[in-house]
Amino acid sequence: MSKTPAEIPFPTKEQVLEFVRGHKGAVGKREIARAFNIRGADRARLNGVLRELRDEGNLDKGRGKRFAKPGTLPSVGVIEITGIDQDGDPMARPVTWENDGPPPAVFLSTERKGPAPAVGDRILARLAPSDDGTYTARMIKLLQAAPQRVLGILQMIGGKGRVIPTNRRIRTEFAIPPGEENGASRGDLVEAQAIGGRSFGLPEARVVEVIGDASGPRAPSLIAIHSNNIPVEFSPAAVADAEAAKPVSADGRTDLRRVPLITIDGADARDFDDAVWAEPDPDDKNKGGWHLLVAIADVSWYVRSGKPLDQDAHDRGNSVYFPDRVVPMLPEALSNGLCSLVPNEDRGCLAAHMWIDAGGNMKRHEFIRGIMRSAARLTYEQVQAARDGETDDTTGRLIDDVIAPLYGAFEALQSARIRRGTIDLDLPERKVRLDHKSNVAAIDPVERLDSHRLIEEFMISANVAAAEALERKDAPCMFRIHDQPSQEKVDGLREVLSSVGIKLAKGQVIKPEVFQRIVAQVIGKPEARTVNMAVLRSQAQAEYSPANLGHFGLALRRYAHFTSPIRRYSDLLVHRSLITACGLGNDGLRPDDGDRFAELGKHISSTERRAVSAEREAIDRFTTIFLSDQVGAEFTARINGTHRAGLFVTLTETGADGLVPMSMLGDDRWDYDEQHQQVRGRGTGVTYRIGDPVKVTLVEANVHTGSMAFSISRARPARGGRDAGDAAPTRPKKPTRKGPKKPNKNKGKRRAPSKTPR
Repeated sequence: MSKTPAEIPFPTKEQVLEFVRGHKGAVGKREIARAFNIRGADRARLNGVLRELRDEGNLDKGRGKRFAKPGTLPSVGVIEITGIDQDGDPMARPVTWENDGPPPAVFLSTERKGPAPAVGDRILARLAPSDDGTYTARMIKLLQAAPQRVLGILQMIGGKGRVIPTNRRIRTEFAIPPGEENGASRGDLVEAQAIGGRSFGLPEARVVEVIGDASGPRAPSLIAIHSNNIPVEFSPAAVADAEAAKPVSADGRTDLRRVPLITIDGADARDFDDAVWAEPDPDDKNKGGWHLLVAIADVSWYVRSGKPLDQDAHDRGNSVYFPDRVVPMLPEALSNGLCSLVPNEDRGCLAAHMWIDAGGNMKRHEFIRGIMRSAARLTYEQVQAARDGETDDTTGRLIDDVIAPLYGAFEALQSARIRRGTIDLDLPERKVRLDHKSNVAAIDPVERLDSHRLIEEFMISANVAAAEALERKDAPCMFRIHDQPSQEKVDGLREVLSSVGIKLAKGQVIKPEVFQRIVAQVIGKPEARTVNMAVLRSQAQAEYSPANLGHFGLALRRYAHFTSPIRRYSDLLVHRSLITACGLGNDGLRPDDGDRFAELGKHISSTERRAVSAEREAIDRFTTIFLSDQVGAEFTARINGTHRAGLFVTLTETGADGLVPMSMLGDDRWDYDEQHQQVRGRGTGVTYRIGDPVKVTLVEANVHTGSMAFSISRARPARGGRDAGDAAPTRPKKPTRKGPKKPNKNKGKRRAPSKTPR
């Protein structure tokens, strides 16, 4: 006997989510209601369930009240042609993609009339999902022609010029007709502009700018700068203002020149915008406590709101750092001159006095505008060596009165950090080391010392104090916000962790200490980097906003960037607001500046992402050049990601990343299991998972695009353990057979590798 609608229980959130995820594309609310026989007043209840699932990040809402699992493309959308696959068919990607992971591959259907769209064209298309997670697009109409300019390397093929794009997503080359080279020679890095027409099936272009020698040692950063549209030249007015600037006077400033403030930076640092000092708090009511002083370069004195220097700094948003150069936010006359806290020179500063108790808890703080004179420029290695008992001529005179108190205050701050449950990821950094000719000499690991952590804790404390001071005065503040991770990302992390034997229980309240406990479980273990990277990827992206959401990763209720105004525009805004709110001068915020903070937050968040992309791109290119003469060599690596295109691996020694395409995994047909984050061979049962150690062979190092391709080494490892050098993918246990063994009809036959776009 069938149940009446009143007898059918209302579905749980999990049941609704499972129903939506079971569809390839988006599903409408009406279809959901029909599937669960939801009628009448229960439709409002369904609206609440769908709203909760959206707020938790488990569903995306598309057009026409349709819902889908996050990352699902709409049935109709705008895509951009990015290249041509091996069969000559256009490949594309969605123009709008808000997820952190890579978007699904989109292939334009060959069932169309007229000429094929060119690389860079934007088209409106119908999108249909396929079983393998890709999409097939059917063109509705052309919306925008391909971009008119392309960055690439000029080559001569058959006596005719051709530009090879440096963007790995653009797979179409451009023909340069005779007379359109604009003085460029073979091997030059050039910018070319499309001129219409085609030669031998390729779009034609003319060279509009010769940027430099593409084979030169400085090419990787040049390419990154141009491809990410990073401003390089300052306006003449900004340069004139910077060069005309004068040192500050002591008038109206607190004199800190007798305080032995010191700077602690990397050995190759050129601008010094923060100095530190500490002493035991003399207040008897705060026994065991500390008095901290963090002095920051007074950039706002020179860079006034609305002036040419301010406009250029705004456009850049931040400095960008490459192995061979820096693209600064401010002209050198300021960034390396009057704003740099060099030793034995009077410099203006905005300083935070902070008092903490023995447990590292902030008791009170005060901001002043001062004049200081750095007592020493020290490196992290110098300070750590002095702490460990190996002093030099400079640190020897500072060890007792300056360095020792700094470490005392640091230990108190560190204890507070541990109690808060701050996420402290252990992700080894590597640095590209260049020789005197700017060629890559080595890629070295960067050792993380207690001296690094000391400066980090002092800077965090000053940043918290700045945010608190502005919030108390109800003044505009550019907060550095970091939201908690979405439920979808936590679910993805849970899957990765399960593959290495770590459980993340469902339903628990997600707090920073949950992630820190996960990281603590793998300290010193082979899977440590994989787990740390997975935790990092599960986090929301930090950004700038005048609306305070707190900082989840640091487990702080309020946080702002205050300590680096030479290289971050956000810090300059915070300085100006503090100057106005604390009555430290008339050169702070203008009356209407606070109204623009929401817009400014979006802008500087964007320029930060641009800088990170450019820096990563340059590192990839430098690394590829360094390894380009080792094609055919074997390396130990670890799988850091799985995808329908293959395995993403990280080399153990250099930290270089690359792809093992499906076609280079071995003689089998390979399936990608998104739910378990693994790739499995149909015939052999060999399974590759995130975190697995493998041995790979470098088969391609494309110095033009900065990409590398590897193959799984054919040599099998010795029996026994699976250390980082073993290539031992997981094999399933064979079931015990009962009765006589059946003959293998396929014995001796070779399986064709799967055809996967590369």
